[in-house]
Amino acid sequence: MTRRATVAAISAVTLLLLGCSAGARTADRPAPASTTGADAATTTTATELLTSGTEFVDRTSFRSDVDIAGQLTTLAHTDNVNKRADSTLSAFGRVTEIRMIDNEVYLKTELDLPGAGREWMKLDPARVPSDFALSFAPGRNDPGGSARLINAIVSARADGPHITGTIDLTRVGAGNGITVRPGPDGFPDSARRTAFSAMLDADGRLVGFSIAAADGLPSATLRYSDFGAPVDVVRPRGAVTAPDALYPQLGLSG
Repeated sequence: MTRRATVAAISAVTLLLLGCSAGARTADRPAPASTTGADAATTTTATELLTSGTEFVDRTSFRSDVDIAGQLTTLAHTDNVNKRADSTLSAFGRVTEIRMIDNEVYLKTELDLPGAGREWMKLDPARVPSDFALSFAPGRNDPGGSARLINAIVSARADGPHITGTIDLTRVGAGNGITVRPGPDGFPDSARRTAFSAMLDADGRLVGFSIAAADGLPSATLRYSDFGAPVDVVRPRGAVTAPDALYPQLGLSG
């Protein structure tokens, strides 16, 4: 990680971990980057393939993996149809777990959060900040955050199931999945045209999205797999009511 820019990972718990400061975008779906130019039609075709390749999010269960330069990793199993999900974030030797069952949200973390313990806690969904992004609602239910990546694409070309191009990291913003936030010195100029590659499977589903390391920015990868596999989530025994002190530490305001 550099002072110029930070790339973080999944489920907004990472935001809490990294202590992100003001200036982050909080919208789940920022406006698409401009694709004007001679390759606009080619880019549009490629991004439409990517967008249709994520329709499985609302239709079947899946696994998502995020890896930020091997330092931050997340694993999530999600079934938006039956409202079941679990995710595990590992960063700097600390683990945070989340379980979601219908409208219930449970969290357990090894982070040192003032006023909160390390046992399983049951959160009040009404008190969870909107930018914490724990939801089964369409548009907010992809722990991989693929929509924000696709909307930040500057140029792209499809060669069969392979899609390559450039992405504007300054437009990725914060939310589920790969999160990009500026450091105190802002973004390097190269962040506006960083190389990426993506892969579709035989059914047209997005199974991989990789962002190359460049100019001090770490590499980042997103993978989807295990489509249709059962997602069994168990309510933690002995979960305590989350303390008031926890909520201000969640999301971008944490």
